[in-house]
Amino acid sequence: MNFPSIHRVVTGHDAQGRAVVASEGPLPTVVELDALPGTVFHEVWSTQASPAWVDNGADPTVGAIRLPPPARGTRIRFVDIPPDTDDFLAHGAARMQAAFAQIGDAAASTVQAGSPHPLMHRTESVDYGVVIAGELTLVLDQGEVLLQPGSVVVQRGTQHAWANRSVRPCRMLFVLVDGRYDPAIAAALGGTAAGH
Repeated sequence: MNFPSIHRVVTGHDAQGRAVVASEGPLPTVVELDALPGTVFHEVWSTQASPAWVDNGADPTVGAIRLPPPARGTRIRFVDIPPDTDDFLAHGAARMQAAFAQIGDAAASTVQAGSPHPLMHRTESVDYGVVIAGELTLVLDQGEVLLQPGSVVVQRGTQHAWANRSVRPCRMLFVLVDGRYDPAIAAALGGTAAGH
């Protein structure tokens, strides 16, 4: 399945304070991961602080991809996730350091011997994931949930993976919000919690 390209409209203000279209067109940063063929990141926007600075600044998506949101910021992206293959399930764990390094966060990969899926990872953030097309299975340390179009996951810094057990790619929309672990959760996670 070929998904349509993302059409992005960014607004801004002119010198008189009137609302204008600052840019319109395809996303400038769309990257397929070398270690995970078929996995494509479509970078939409990010903010660098909270409250977000409302300005006419430069496009924050140009440049290297970073998995987590900026400190005290947000990130929005689409991700296309291909079906799992037998080869990936058997040997994918060995490629995870390279995959997460390509998206700027090698430490996010938490896969180890006995992990329920090669893509197990964690970020210290609150992420909203919406299935746009296709289906996925959310894999956690304890339990799984089948997700279909319209499913929304509120991911609160937990170790997880996205397993595509179907025969078609899945497209998800993610909004990531920088976070900090509650001290009790941080203590329970020990030294394994992601950090900034």
